[in-house]
Amino acid sequence: MSKPIIALDFSSKADTLAFLQPFQTEKLAVKVGMELFYAEGASLLEAIKADGHEIFLDLKLHDIPNTVQRAMANLARLGVDMVNVHAAGGQRMMAAAKEGLIQGSTAGHVPQLIAVTQLTSTSEEEMWSDQLIKVPLLESVTHYAKTTFASGLDGVVCSAHEAKAIGEATAANFLRVTPGIRPLSATVGDQRRIMTPAQARANGSTHIVVGRPITQADDAVAAYHAILSEWSVNNDNR
Repeated sequence: MSKPIIALDFSSKADTLAFLQPFQTEKLAVKVGMELFYAEGASLLEAIKADGHEIFLDLKLHDIPNTVQRAMANLARLGVDMVNVHAAGGQRMMAAAKEGLIQGSTAGHVPQLIAVTQLTSTSEEEMWSDQLIKVPLLESVTHYAKTTFASGLDGVVCSAHEAKAIGEATAANFLRVTPGIRPLSATVGDQRRIMTPAQARANGSTHIVVGRPITQADDAVAAYHAILSEWSVNNDNR
């Protein structure tokens, strides 16, 4: 899943498959989030996988360890390629999530498991006031990355602004999946900590997630290939 991950921010299976139809000749990496999965369920995932695409199922689980473990065992059976939890759930919860994925996986296919550090929509000021975490944002994100790494997970979701520091604090092969990616011509939207694909690559992102600049483009295929080209130049993760 080293290609740009397209965030399928649609409300229905019909809209999703209509968007994917022009991409039939290539294999994509896509992200299915809460809105779409809760609306359409496993049948949508089956349809996407039938066309050969990789799926990051972005549900951000956060609950007691036993509940997350059982939930992950069920998600593993859906055949997705990547899932996630909130690092704020703690090391016991993250380790239980990993165990659940292993228990639920078949044919040796265990989805990659990553943890959300701080949402890219969260500012440092909001973290201080809403979460009462009175440290710099980068320190909070790096701490969550270290606990995720210690729990045996594959990587984290973070801002591209923090990717380099996370790589230095963990390991070179520790995944840094970065949303908030916008070409220079795109609007910011509700993301706060954003970068272009080239900037993200230079700052240590191993994966990028791109939504509206592709899904709302007049020519989605052309928009995707422009971002793919910018991301792939001199990128060892191709």
